[in-house]
Amino acid sequence: MRAMVLHRLATPLVQEERPTPSPGRGEVRLRVEACGVCRTDLHLLDGELPQARLPVVPGHEVVGTIEAVCPDVSAWKPGDRVGVPWLGGACGVCSYCAQDRENLCDTPVFTGCTRDGGYATHVLANADFCLPMPTHAYPDATLAAPLLCAGLIGGRALRLAGEGTALGLYGFGAAAHILLQVACAEGRRVYAFTRAGDLAAQTLARSLGATWAGASNEAPPEPLDAAIIFAPAGELVPVALAAVRKGGTVVAGGIHMSDIPGFPYRLLWGERRLLSVANLTRADGHAFLAAAARARVQVHVHRYALDAANEALADLRAGRIHGAAVLVPPG
Repeated sequence: MRAMVLHRLATPLVQEERPTPSPGRGEVRLRVEACGVCRTDLHLLDGELPQARLPVVPGHEVVGTIEAVCPDVSAWKPGDRVGVPWLGGACGVCSYCAQDRENLCDTPVFTGCTRDGGYATHVLANADFCLPMPTHAYPDATLAAPLLCAGLIGGRALRLAGEGTALGLYGFGAAAHILLQVACAEGRRVYAFTRAGDLAAQTLARSLGATWAGASNEAPPEPLDAAIIFAPAGELVPVALAAVRKGGTVVAGGIHMSDIPGFPYRLLWGERRLLSVANLTRADGHAFLAAAARARVQVHVHRYALDAANEALADLRAGRIHGAAVLVPPG
């Protein structure tokens, strides 16, 4: 098998040839068809995820076909197409797992962070944490891969944002362009906020159904019921709080964010809420993949060969991707 491996922080990934692994207890082996490139992968490279172990193969938006299963696995068989998301395992016994909050597990396993992920031709995965992919809606694996993080985390953030009809999305990348379509299908008015001058992202947002699109330093045409921040920029927190009405909610949707600057209490007053999203549950995965298929979400992707992973990461960092980047292994 071939894999792109991170050996040291802040260094390029290195392509390696490795023996193709056999699945251990409770595992399946996938031949990777596509793996999304996520901003979390940049946080991994930059040393902003202290739980990471090195060396590691990044990638947690993995779609593939099962090639082999451990004899103790009965839920899957060779030939099944599955998705492998960020949450690659949970202990099942801590207080959070006992309360059906496995996303907050005290000893989680994270795909592409604490175990090898999908920047490879093959990957091992915990069978219990694989998700069935809606192949009928997404026969092209490259269009399905971004749903497994950009989609799932966005879906969880949308649920936490509440039922309000005026929704702001700050940072219009992979997650926002998927979530916008789901929110519109639910009858919400969506306001998309981009980097100043990013007319291409604003045009994409309007084409996907946004009521309005503009720069993040602009005020929306109406007060928002809720806002979700996908950009890892702490300075957007007070901006979003200022944009939501009394009783509104601001959700920080990333795994890492720069420091939040001080802001006057009046921005929070009025029973506004500020909260974060952490990881996902398997139930989130099942629910969102079904919702995306129902909404016929159009995923806009930029495809890269597996050995061009460093180029894809550089393009993502520079803001050159509108939609999602996806790696396609050979064969």
